[in-house]
Amino acid sequence: MAAYGLYSHIQSNRRRSIALLVGLFVLVYIMVYAGALVAEALSLPYADVDMLLRQALRDLIQAAPWATLGAALWVVIAYYFHQDMIDALTGGEEVTRAQQPQLYNLLENLCISRGITMPKLKVMQSDALNAFATGMNRKQYSITVTTGLLDRLDDAEVEAVLGHELTHIRNGDVRMMVIAVIIAGVISFFAELVFRLWFYNGFSFRRSGDARRGGGAGVAILIAIGLLVLAYVLSFVIRLALSRSREFLADAGSVELTKNPDAMISALRKIEGRGELPGATSAVMEMCVDNPREGFGELFDTHPSVHSRVEALVKFAGGHDPGPLALPAPPDEATDQPEQIPAGGPSGGPWGTTEGGPPATGAAPSTDDASADVPGPWGTRGTPQDGDSGAGPWGPHATRQSGRN
Repeated sequence: MAAYGLYSHIQSNRRRSIALLVGLFVLVYIMVYAGALVAEALSLPYADVDMLLRQALRDLIQAAPWATLGAALWVVIAYYFHQDMIDALTGGEEVTRAQQPQLYNLLENLCISRGITMPKLKVMQSDALNAFATGMNRKQYSITVTTGLLDRLDDAEVEAVLGHELTHIRNGDVRMMVIAVIIAGVISFFAELVFRLWFYNGFSFRRSGDARRGGGAGVAILIAIGLLVLAYVLSFVIRLALSRSREFLADAGSVELTKNPDAMISALRKIEGRGELPGATSAVMEMCVDNPREGFGELFDTHPSVHSRVEALVKFAGGHDPGPLALPAPPDEATDQPEQIPAGGPSGGPWGTTEGGPPATGAAPSTDDASADVPGPWGTRGTPQDGDSGAGPWGPHATRQSGRN
C-alpha cells in the first residue's frame, strides 16, 4: 500500500493470481472426479467404495482432456463475447470526446501521464454511484461509469475513480478477474449439472428398494457430494481473494496517478453504500469500485470495507478522512426557487420607490406629493418646487419662456 515496495506488491499479487487461477482449473478436475464417482455409484450399486474410487479415477483420466477442452472453449467464448454480455446486462454505451468532453479528457490525461493505451470509455444510465473496468487485452479494455457518479462527484473525485479503474487495468487485475469469473462460472454450471443428475437418478436409485445398495454406493455418493460442495466453496473463496487483494493497490495506484489522496477518499465516502447496480450479476458487482452486496461479515465480502480502505489511504498516503458524506441533489433536481415577495408587495425599483407602486412594509402611506419628491438617479422627480432648479445630471433643465421667439 505504501509507495515503498508498491511494485513488488503488484508483482507478488500477479503471481498469486496465476496460482489461484491454476487452482481453479484443479477444481474443475475435482468436479469431474465427483461427477464420475456419482455415475459409477449409480451404475455399480453393489461395488465397494475402493472399487468405485478407483473406477472414478480411471474415468477422470479419460475425461481430463475433454474437461480441459471444454473449460478452454468456455474461456475462448467469454474472451471474445464477455464485454457484449456485460454491456447487455448493464446497458453501458461507448461515448466519444464530443459526447463527454470533460470525462474523456480526464481519462486521456491520466493515460498520457503514464503512457497507457486509452481504454474505451462507456457510460451507463443509472442513479447508482459506481464504475468498473473490463477486458482481456488492450483492444478490449474499457471503463464504465454511471451517470449517477458523474452527477454527484466533482471532477477531482471522478478523476480518482478513473485512476482506480485504470490501475486495475495496469496491474492486470481486470484480466485475472474476468478469467476467474469465467472458470468459476464453469464450476457453478458443472456443480448444478451434477446435482441435477444425482437428484434425478438418486430418487430412482432409492426407489429400487434394494437394501444391499446402501453400502459402498451410498458412501461414494456422500464423498462426491462433499467434493462438489468443497469445490464450489473454494471457487467462491478464491473469487473473494482475487477481488479483495486488489482494491487497496488500486486505491494506491489512483493516488499515484492523480497525486490527490483526498479526492480518492472523498470519492469512496460518497460511493459508500450507493453503488448497487440493478440487474447486474454478482460477477459484475465484484468488478466495481465498491460492492454493497454484503455477505456474512467482511470475511465474505467481495471488497474490503470503505472504512478500511480509507484508513489505509490516511495512513500511507497522507489523506484526510471527512467521514461519511451526504450527497448534494443531482443537477436535474435543482430548480429555481420563486422570488420571495415581501408582505405589502414590491417597494420599488433599483432607484427607489416605483411611482404608483404600493409602499414598502412598515412605511407610511404615500401621497401624490410625497411620491413625487422621491429622488431618482438623475435628481428629484416630478415638477420642480419654488427655488428648485430641477437640475438633471447635465445641469438645469431649460424652461420655455412665454413669448420667446
